[in-house]
Amino acid sequence: MTKIDFNLEQSLQELEGVDWGEPTYESSLVIECHRLHRLPLKEFNAENLRRMIGQQIGLTYLVPLALRELHERPYAEGDLYEGALLQALLRVEAAFWKTRSDLAAALLAMLNNLSPQLDLMASFERNGILKVLNKSGPAFLARCGIPGASLINYGKPEKNENLTDEDMAVWAAKLFPQQVAKKASMTVRHDTTKPLSY
Repeated sequence: MTKIDFNLEQSLQELEGVDWGEPTYESSLVIECHRLHRLPLKEFNAENLRRMIGQQIGLTYLVPLALRELHERPYAEGDLYEGALLQALLRVEAAFWKTRSDLAAALLAMLNNLSPQLDLMASFERNGILKVLNKSGPAFLARCGIPGASLINYGKPEKNENLTDEDMAVWAAKLFPQQVAKKASMTVRHDTTKPLSY
């Protein structure tokens, strides 16, 4: 679990020591971000985190909160689709990850240990997460600054004398049911150089 070493009773405005004042642009997004900047962090929900992280606001404080939320609910959707909060995190800019490599490593470790949780999720929750990882995972790997970082296995178990090829195939079928079904129905005319889509 990601350590929270700041006061959740305080707002971003208080923690950062910056008062934005009143919004000077009449946009629902601007108005909402101003409101959230003054909201105590203990009152933030998944949608609040998604919105502010998506705007690259308050990342020092909000990324740890988002990681804590994702440990409990990797598919956290906010007001959008399953995996929307995860997608916001994966799209955080490289400059932030360079200053907080510990948080980048925590996110990478969480993603590479998802298999047990994915197996317990409803199919729409699992598929939402896999779509997000397929779409935004490569960008995160490029930005995170961790040498040799990989999301290829999503927690794939290592093959050993107790884990046969058949066991690995069962694992793959559970994790990527749509890909397995598509692969089974492909004809010889299918271009196998193109990645499968969800």
